[in-house]
Amino acid sequence: MTTEQDAPPSRRQQILDTAAELFAQRGFHGVSVADLGAACGISGPALYKHFASKDAVLAEMLVSISEQLLAVGRERAAATDSPAAALEALVGWHVDFALRHRALIVVQDRDWESLPPAAREQVRLLQRQYVEVWAEQLRLLHPDLGLGAARATAHAAFGLINSTPHSGLLDDAAMRDLLRAMAVRALRADA
Repeated sequence: MTTEQDAPPSRRQQILDTAAELFAQRGFHGVSVADLGAACGISGPALYKHFASKDAVLAEMLVSISEQLLAVGRERAAATDSPAAALEALVGWHVDFALRHRALIVVQDRDWESLPPAAREQVRLLQRQYVEVWAEQLRLLHPDLGLGAARATAHAAFGLINSTPHSGLLDDAAMRDLLRAMAVRALRADA
C-alpha cells in the first residue's frame, strides 16, 4: 500500500510544503519568491535551482497531490472485495488526506485560477478520474444510481470531508472518526 515516506523530505518537497502553508495563509499572489525563499531558509533566487517560477511551484503542488489522490484511491478500491468496503477505504484515505493536507485544500480552492492553463487541465483530468473511482463503486453499491448522480454524490462527500477539518473544533483523531462515520453513512444511504 502506498504511504508517505518516513524519510526526511527532499529540498524540493520542503519548498512545496512551505509554499502550501504560505499560499494557504496569504494566497498565491500574497507570497513573493523572496518570501518563499526566506521561509525555506534560502534566497529567493536560489529557489530557481528547484523550480522555474512561482507558478511552477503551484503547478507541481496541485498536480502531484492530484496524482497521489488518484493513485492511492485506485489502490485502496482495488484492494477490497466489495463496493461497500471500497467506499470505506476511499473515505478513510480521503479523510486522512484532508487532515494531513489542510493547506493544500485551501490552496486548491482559493488559488485555482492562478494555476497555469496546462496544469489546470492536468489537475482537472486527474480529479475527474478520481471522481470516477468513487462513482464506479457507488454505482456497484447502488445499481439504480445514474452516472451523473454517482458523480454528484462523490463531489458531495468530498465537500463534507474537505471543508470540515478547517472549521472543526475537534482534535484530529476525533475529527477523523466523525468524518469517516458521516461520509460512510451518507454514501451507503439509498440514493
